[in-house]
Amino acid sequence: MRTIWLTGAEWVAVLRIGLGLWWLESWRHKDKKGWFERGTGITWAAGVAAEHRWRPVRTGFEKIVAPRPRAMAYLVVHAELALGLGLVAGFLTPIALAGGLVLNLLYLILMIHDWAEQGQNAMMALISLVALFAMSWQVWSLDSAIGLFL
Repeated sequence: MRTIWLTGAEWVAVLRIGLGLWWLESWRHKDKKGWFERGTGITWAAGVAAEHRWRPVRTGFEKIVAPRPRAMAYLVVHAELALGLGLVAGFLTPIALAGGLVLNLLYLILMIHDWAEQGQNAMMALISLVALFAMSWQVWSLDSAIGLFL
């Protein structure tokens, strides 16, 4: 592979780190007090799920998320933080990439009618897939430094 300035592995690491920064920004701009104390994030998602055209989305939300709104709020917010930190540092990178891919696909499916969000979720999912299959933890990562996932 011919590249300019960096090696192919380094460019893929740049992509991984950029994705991690995107997750950290998603975490940073959340109103955590609203999510944790007032349940704003899960309440909003419940409204979206209730009007969703796909029954499995409505049913899944009702059975999995709705009975545990506080736990789900903490799970979503802290998952975004963990994904961001893991991808930027390159720690447990394949796990973070797979987890991020799943979370973006869940967001994509839940918000299938919100075109403003679809581009972001689709691009983040695509970057996760590319970074996973290109083994983006080969350089500039704690995984590489300690010999994980070689």
